[in-house]
Order: sequence, then C-alpha cells, then structure tokens
Amino acid sequence: MSQDAMEQGQNFINVVEKQFFQNGKPYYFLGTNFWYGMNLGSRGPGGDRDRLLRELDHLNKIGVKNLRVMGASEGPDTEPWRMLPALQVAPGEYNEEMLDGLDFLLAEMGKRDMTAIMCMNNFWPWSGGMAQYVSWQDSTEIPYPPISGEGDWHTYQVYTASFYSNEDAVTDFFNHLRFIVLRENPYTGTLYRDDPTIMTWELGNEPRGINNREDFMQWIENTAKYIKSMDSNHLITIGSEGATAHPSSGNDFLADHQSSYIDYTTIHVWVQNWGWFDPYDKESLSPAIEKATTYINQHALLAEKLNKPVVLEEFGISRDDNDHDITGSVTLRNKYYSQIFTHILDKAAAGSPIAGLNFWAWGGAGRPREPQAIWNIGDDFTGDPPHEHQGWYSVYDTDSTTLEIIGQYTKIFNSL
Repeated sequence: MSQDAMEQGQNFINVVEKQFFQNGKPYYFLGTNFWYGMNLGSRGPGGDRDRLLRELDHLNKIGVKNLRVMGASEGPDTEPWRMLPALQVAPGEYNEEMLDGLDFLLAEMGKRDMTAIMCMNNFWPWSGGMAQYVSWQDSTEIPYPPISGEGDWHTYQVYTASFYSNEDAVTDFFNHLRFIVLRENPYTGTLYRDDPTIMTWELGNEPRGINNREDFMQWIENTAKYIKSMDSNHLITIGSEGATAHPSSGNDFLADHQSSYIDYTTIHVWVQNWGWFDPYDKESLSPAIEKATTYINQHALLAEKLNKPVVLEEFGISRDDNDHDITGSVTLRNKYYSQIFTHILDKAAAGSPIAGLNFWAWGGAGRPREPQAIWNIGDDFTGDPPHEHQGWYSVYDTDSTTLEIIGQYTKIFNSL
C-alpha cells in the first residue's frame, strides 16, 4: 500500500451493522448515475475533458458527491446501441485512451472528495456486458432485445444468464476485475484497491438469475470472494434491482444478498418502465409514488433482516407528457424527486438501513442530437444510455427547478 493510501486509510467507507461510516461518522448520500464518466475523461473519440471537469464542478456545487460510474465496457465497437468506444475491445485487450479516461475521472473525483460506485459488468447490452463475454467465448450472435423493433427480451435474458455457467466467459470477467482492481492510477500513483475515492466494487448492473439461479448465486459468491481476496479496503455490492415488478427476473433479494462477501444491498425502482405510472395521466403519479415507497419499505425490512444497508441506486421519471425535449416541463418529475428524497430521508433519520440513493441520471451539459433520438457515435453523452431514447430520464444543467430541489436535499443528506 502506498504512503498516500495509508494516510488516507481512514477515508474508506465501511459498513458497521446496517450503516455506512466514513472517518468514524455515519455516511449518507444523495448521488447520481454518471455512467459515461470514463468516456468523457478519454483524450480519444467521444472524450471531452473540459466538459467532464465542468460536470464534476457542477455536481460538486449542488452537493452531489457520490457517482455511480461504469468501470467496464466491452467491444467490439461495431456493435449497435453501445457506449462507444469500449474500454475492453477483446478479452484482455484494452483501449488505452479509455483506460486513461477512467484514471483521470477517478483522480478528478478524488480532488473534489467525491466517491465512486464502480459498476464492473452489465446484464443489459448497452455496455457489452455479460452477453458480450458469452459471445466472445461461443462465437454466437447476441440476440439483441427490441430497440428498433426486432428481437425479444426473454430470449436476450436467457442468453445473457448463460454467462454464469460459462466458465471461460467468467474467467475473462475475473481477468478484467484483476486488471482494474490492481491497476495503478498514473495521475495519483495509487492502486485502485488503495484509492478511497472508490466506495464500492459493484458486480454488475442489474444482474438477474432468470432461468439459471443456482449458477447465478454461485457467481455472486465467487466473484465477491475473488474481489475481497485482492482488496480488503472496499465495499462490494451486487447491483441488484431487488424483486422488480417481474417475478420472471429470477431475483430473490434476501437469498441473493446473504453472502458474507456482499457488504450492502441495492434496489432500483422504475415506476414508468414497470407500468405503475402513465406520463400522460398526471393523476397516476400519486398511486405510483405509493407503490414506489411500498417497494422501498419492503426491501428495507429485508435489509434489516440481513443487517446490511440498502441503497436506492436507480430511479427516474420522464418529463411531463413523456416529452423528450430539453425544454419540456418537469412539474411531475420535481414532485416525484421531492417525495422520494423525503421518504428516504425520513427512513434514514428513523434508523432504517436505507442509507443513500442515486437518481437516474445526470445529463448535465449533454444534448441529444434530437429529442427521442437513438444515440450514435459522435453524439453527446447524456443520462440516457445508447439503447434508450435520448432525453427520456436525463437531468440537464438547465433544469434549474430540479437542481434546486436536489441541492436542498443534498445539504440535508450530507449533514446527517
């Protein structure tokens, strides 16, 4: 461990019982999803360091100190609906400009006392993820879900869930974990495993068991154990959505988070995607909020049983009337954010294991080519991943009323 890391050792966030602590004090956060941070940090295609610094400064100014970012993306760059360029273009083969972008992102976050949740894989195709690892090993075509009308979600999910049983694919993933965890950041001279800027290694974005639960559970155990064998400083979480609105997802919140190598739990809530909220019917917002808070409360009770913290790390909502234009009104979004923030705050203050949340997602200074466009290389990165219509859930730097609400609540979270 470097001298710097030893001096900063007390800065690592840890878990005691069902609470996060940093420097001996409880740690609560209201953060955001900033998955494209390493791409902005690159000096190559798609990179924009000036914009990255402006985004970090803006987030810092409104009190957002916790960023959930991708610490992985898989190529090749010829695949559709992906964040491009990819970090890992083939097993063990890296885009050096992207690696440098990840180093730069973490170094700049560290200067601002920000913390990173590092998402290291993806059940969904927008960063390559598990399906790409399977395809690399089996030379099979990925059966993409319907982005432009073809494919079906079930076929894609079954294909992706075969990852857990594919030993060679999992080995490739473990090699990536080892490469990143033990990497030295040239900007700080610190190994990633010794960097207190990193809060968490997250096994993946929304991994699901689907029809392969036994191997899924084993993968959680083995992966978390493997990371702990290299790095005893950082927390580990799965990246779970929780139960979801779909029983077919093959998730079991209690069982999935049992492992002693998993330090805390996560949930995602998608009132619109799950059919709880109709953006064309403003009357549907109140019952949707009720369902969302019930979902949160149910998982908080389970986290209590596990004696582990829980983080709501994804939730979002469209502009009024599902408008994807940057000028669209955000009355319902502001109401939704305020009520979710208040609910989490009240639960945290009452001693619940709920300890933080990350809204989806920071679009900042990014602007879609046109509202509802599907992202193409050369377009700005926004909060909406490349497989989703641009402008759907993005919070922009011009959304002054939303930013004001976020700023009010970060002050309270940061002072808890």
